[in-house]
Order: sequence, then structure tokens, then C-alpha cells
Amino acid sequence: MPERMVKCIKLKIEAPGLDSPPLPGELGQRIYENVSKEAWKEFIEHFKMVINEYRLDLTSPLADQVFEQKAEEFFFSDEYRMPEGYIPEK
Repeated sequence: MPERMVKCIKLKIEAPGLDSPPLPGELGQRIYENVSKEAWKEFIEHFKMVINEYRLDLTSPLADQVFEQKAEEFFFSDEYRMPEGYIPEK
């Protein structure tokens, strides 16, 4: 069975899509339909930095809210901002 291809909204290329929606609900469906596996992997790596910058407790509902907010911004907003005070590694 051939891989499902999507026009990736982040990478602006046709690429293999996710195997299933990564989140429940409308946001998960939008990501499934518009985001490639490669871009999703980039977001997960990026979110690791967000976890550290915000010192998120992954067992808290707040972490879920931040995850969804950052996913929405990362993929579907032109105004994505890094966490306040973030200094990139050299």
C-alpha cells in the first residue's frame, strides 16, 4: 500500500503524511490532512525545547493546552513566537 501524501503546509512540499491524526478533535484532523511526517518530527523536537523553557510538567493539563497552542501556532500561524527569554544555542 503506497504512503499517503500531503501538501505540507509547513515545508511547502508534497511529502508522506502522518499515519493517523496526532491529536483528538479538529486540530488533530487539520494536522493529519496538512502536515507531513517530517514537519511533525520537527515540531516534536521543537516542543522539547518549549517543555524545557517553560519547565512544563507533562502530567498537567496545562502541558496539553500549551502543546495544542504551540502546534496550532507552529503549523497554522504566520506569527509563531519562541518562548519569552529563549536564547538559541550557538
